Amino acid sequence: MTLLRWMSAALLIFAAVRVAVATPAMEPWEIWHRSDETRAASIDHSAWQELLTLYLDDRHPSGIARFDYARVDPDHVRLLDIYLEQLAALDPRQFTRDEQRAYWINLYNALTVRLVLQHYPVRSVIRLGGWYRLGPWDLDLVEVAGHRLSLNDIEHRILRPFWRDPRLHYALNNGSLGSPNLAAEAFTAQNSERLLDQGARAYINHPRGVDFEKGQLVLSKLYDWFPADFGGEAGLLQHLTAYAEPELARRLASFEGGVRYRFDWDLNEP
Repeated sequence: MTLLRWMSAALLIFAAVRVAVATPAMEPWEIWHRSDETRAASIDHSAWQELLTLYLDDRHPSGIARFDYARVDPDHVRLLDIYLEQLAALDPRQFTRDEQRAYWINLYNALTVRLVLQHYPVRSVIRLGGWYRLGPWDLDLVEVAGHRLSLNDIEHRILRPFWRDPRLHYALNNGSLGSPNLAAEAFTAQNSERLLDQGARAYINHPRGVDFEKGQLVLSKLYDWFPADFGGEAGLLQHLTAYAEPELARRLASFEGGVRYRFDWDLNEP
């Protein structure tokens, strides 16, 4: 291995450790904790759906959905920009909570894809934060209702504290192979419950989510980063079992060995 490749590999290992240590706690941003449950209006996510339909392979043999960043043409990059501009021009607090949840999930995922496209080709999302920062999660990426927001703001100051739903972790895709799949459907108020359940089942029943190796239970680092969201050790086992296929559920119920965690930060491209 050349010195350059060794340094590159070391950077990714250090980044994975740093991300695990620096996982933000929930800090509710109370200004976003409002909604209008009387409003019947819906938010249009058709542009995001068009991009997913054209460039996301959700039937890859690996079981990991791949986004074909290299194939996105300039017209669709512009379509993504317009979509993000349209979302930013809205005040989500003027919609119902169900509309808001879909709004924030789609905004997070679309911003992540746009970031990768801006820097493509890139091996890992960890390299998108600049030379002084590992990862793009603290970058101010969008202004909504006069407030600058980062990916961490959306996830840890809005979605996690105001919905308190562990399934949200399966909806947010950080552009890596270790992450839960980017959903092939844009989230809406009508389909979110179904997509959240599908995301949980798909991830837990895939080896990158839950696996057994050499007498150990191997889990995604996702469960190590957010233990409280899954109810701690006992709650996590119940959560995994609830979405596991029968054979996996049986093995989880009888398992008494050690646990280790892993995560693949390589880009989720074909």
